[in-house]
Amino acid sequence: MTLVETITRDLTAAMKARDAARTSVLRMAKAALKNQEIEKKAPLEDAEAARVVQGLVNQREDSAEQFRRGSRPELAAREEAEIQVLKAYLPAEASDDEIATAVEKAVVETGAVSMKDMGRAMKAALAALAASGKSADGKRVSEAVKKRLGG
Repeated sequence: MTLVETITRDLTAAMKARDAARTSVLRMAKAALKNQEIEKKAPLEDAEAARVVQGLVNQREDSAEQFRRGSRPELAAREEAEIQVLKAYLPAEASDDEIATAVEKAVVETGAVSMKDMGRAMKAALAALAASGKSADGKRVSEAVKKRLGG
């Protein structure tokens, strides 16, 4: 079953269970996936659907941070609850050790020695993580590359 089908099935279950919060989040996710399908003019593959869901998670993380800065903890808590629902649909996230290993491998493969080579190392590290079936936040990978290259 594809990620889009899973979200659709879970949306139906949430509606039947009258789980308003979960229904709201899944409707929003399904709409974002449908918009991406329309833009692509073809059904989404699981990797593309996962990127859309990860984008929704990133949006919610940013919103929660803004709400915390604005002294609105109740809204931040709601965003964090939505993040937990969405993260259940993402592949397992890479650990710090896995990111460090991928970055080290990428630096060796690309011959990166300075911050000028950061782009190549980032691209190779993200590709290696994706090939292993793990997702990783670009910010975490970027920090690991900077640390490794001495930036």
